[in-house]
Amino acid sequence: MPLSFAPADADALPLHVIEKTALDGWLQGQPASVAAWVRASGFTGAIGQALPVPGETGAPVMALAGYGSAETRARKRFVLAAAAESLPEGIWRIGSGLPEAQAEAECFGWLMTGYAFDRYKGQSPAKARLVAPAGVDAARIEAMATSEALTRDLINTPAQDMGPDALQAAVEALAAEFGATCTAIVGDDLLSHNFPMIHAVGRAAARAPRLIELRRGTVGPKLTLVGKGVCFDTGGLNLKPGNSMALMKKDMGGAANVLGLARMIMALDLPVQLRVLIPAVENAVSGNAFRPGDILTSRKGLTVEINNTDAEGRLVLADALALADEGAPDLVISMATLTGAARVAVGPDLAPFYSDDDSAAQALAEAALGAADPVWRMPFHTPYEEMIEPGIADLDNAPGGGFAGSITAALFLRRFVVAPYMHFDIYGWQPVKAPGRPKGGVGQGPRALLAALPRMLDL
Repeated sequence: MPLSFAPADADALPLHVIEKTALDGWLQGQPASVAAWVRASGFTGAIGQALPVPGETGAPVMALAGYGSAETRARKRFVLAAAAESLPEGIWRIGSGLPEAQAEAECFGWLMTGYAFDRYKGQSPAKARLVAPAGVDAARIEAMATSEALTRDLINTPAQDMGPDALQAAVEALAAEFGATCTAIVGDDLLSHNFPMIHAVGRAAARAPRLIELRRGTVGPKLTLVGKGVCFDTGGLNLKPGNSMALMKKDMGGAANVLGLARMIMALDLPVQLRVLIPAVENAVSGNAFRPGDILTSRKGLTVEINNTDAEGRLVLADALALADEGAPDLVISMATLTGAARVAVGPDLAPFYSDDDSAAQALAEAALGAADPVWRMPFHTPYEEMIEPGIADLDNAPGGGFAGSITAALFLRRFVVAPYMHFDIYGWQPVKAPGRPKGGVGQGPRALLAALPRMLDL
């Protein structure tokens, strides 16, 4: 189903969004037959309830959608989507009850009920369509939904069909859609262009490593997005156990989220000079794989001792971040499925981020609430810098001790950027089905960033 609103002039039935505490008052204003039907049907206004109400002919003339209570909504996202997934196929128009402050997020959630990853098997997403309520920016919500679908599709696609070459093709297609340019440095050319750590991580794989770059816009602030594109991560010679490899197709989730955000920015034509950098590799095992104990020299000239080949994401990001910084950007944002420590700290639902800029962090936190795209600020705790300094080289890619794993990874990356910098250490995966979010790949942070960028960049 298209991730778009139904036409404004469509023949749509009214949908009344009902809080549990408001149900009795709403029923008092209805004909006795409607009130009797609702009460007999057991509708209480609970989240997820959807009740078509028949007219004299038996065909629906309206429907009710449960909106729960403030307490239950605080534990959910996309509450209206829960009802939309239970509505019969048809076109609906909000009749009453949807709070204006939540309208954008709830409409986005509704549109995402139409998403299904059907590349390998037919799926059955929800078929109820919605007319955009008055006062919402329908084009903006549709752009976010289509971009989120791109992110999900990229993450959900298994590595057999989403290697570095396929990821490059996806960026090229996105560039073509919006009149952007796309270039790539591939294989041994990475060495001649001074991207030694991207090459070292990806050289053992059959599909060549590469640095993919997209550019669009020549006026406005310079915004550079950097996404980790590790298309599959075996752990390298520090091989992961089998159960830890099960979701490693999502290790390019940072790249997928960056591309989703880039698509939103281009679709809405934000006045920025957009640059996207994706180091795309597979961390494989072969005779020429990089080894524990190796010391790599980065693009920036900093040397890095390899104490675990499974801490490869920060290596490829470091070279890309060094390149990003050379362009004197106004803001650099990196996104990566980087550490298990972040998952342990905040779980799969929050997108932890790092920033030294208090005003930018505040803008993001406030925007995230309205976007229903939750984030959580983590500290660039400078006293931990010593933990990433091994003595034999400038930096350690995997400091021992088990402490502060997400923080030390973020500190490692910060060494390669002088420009204003924000880093996301996301999970990128929905572990269980939820309204508007089927199990699988998911965007974390792009919608919050989209809402915050005008304040962060003075747009």
